[in-house]
Amino acid sequence: MANVCGIDRIVRIVAGAALVTLSLVGPWTEQLAPWGFIGIVPLLTGAIGWCPAYSLFGFGSCSSR
Repeated sequence: MANVCGIDRIVRIVAGAALVTLSLVGPWTEQLAPWGFIGIVPLLTGAIGWCPAYSLFGFGSCSSR
């Protein structure tokens, strides 16, 4: 069951992709490498539409129908 929708999902995908990309490109890749791994989390949660932390706390950005 999805708990990440709408603008929340878009922001997660964009932010995650930006962190991963910045950690791979440029002269500062060694300093940003840990942020690239951290960027995978919002990228994946946005892509699949489910966040384990949201489930744990009973929160979600999807409107209930």
